[in-house]
Amino acid sequence: MMASEPHAHDHDHLDHAPITAEGRPGYYEVMETAVRELLTDKGYLTANDIRHQIEVLDSRTPALGAAVVARAWTDPAFKARLLADGRKGCEELGISFYDDTQLIVLENTTEVHNLIVCTLCSCYPRPVLGLPPDWYKLKPYRARAVIEPRKVLAEFGTIIPAEVEIRVSDSTAVVRYLVLPRRPDGTDGWSEDQLAALVTRDAMIGVIPVTLDKEAA
Repeated sequence: MMASEPHAHDHDHLDHAPITAEGRPGYYEVMETAVRELLTDKGYLTANDIRHQIEVLDSRTPALGAAVVARAWTDPAFKARLLADGRKGCEELGISFYDDTQLIVLENTTEVHNLIVCTLCSCYPRPVLGLPPDWYKLKPYRARAVIEPRKVLAEFGTIIPAEVEIRVSDSTAVVRYLVLPRRPDGTDGWSEDQLAALVTRDAMIGVIPVTLDKEAA
């Protein structure tokens, strides 16, 4: 589900919880442990099944998504295919999907900035980015990203000009999103590896832009 930024509200937002993670186990961590133990006790899963899945998840990191972004920046034909079908585009680069989820790639432009959230839980493009950050799973982010995305982005240090539309995409159990950030100026002639090194996980969620490291220029 995609939604454009809502109209500005007049009421005070100072009482909102900040987008931070606490040190103690969160709700989803506690629930995951309880469900895992229950399924194991009932014989639906074995310790080896769980270990194998953990190994698969551990093999997925934001470096995979960064490689996809770098290829899209340097290959217009690939970019077109990626935007048409994100999953197939990723599979072209050898990134396998271990579930049946669809991947939609959203391109940031000078007119539109995309932000990803999962308002119900923590659905996330794990085959491409690995595990989600803790703040992505927290209720303040999940609620506020839809209601006041401009303020949430500002807390990440990302100031979006008023004339730029913010589109919030809500992930589901079957549809996941990946942001294709804007390529930084000053990177003409860079290799894919050099470009991929600039791309962070948070940029592919949409909370920050990709910036040029002055030392790398």
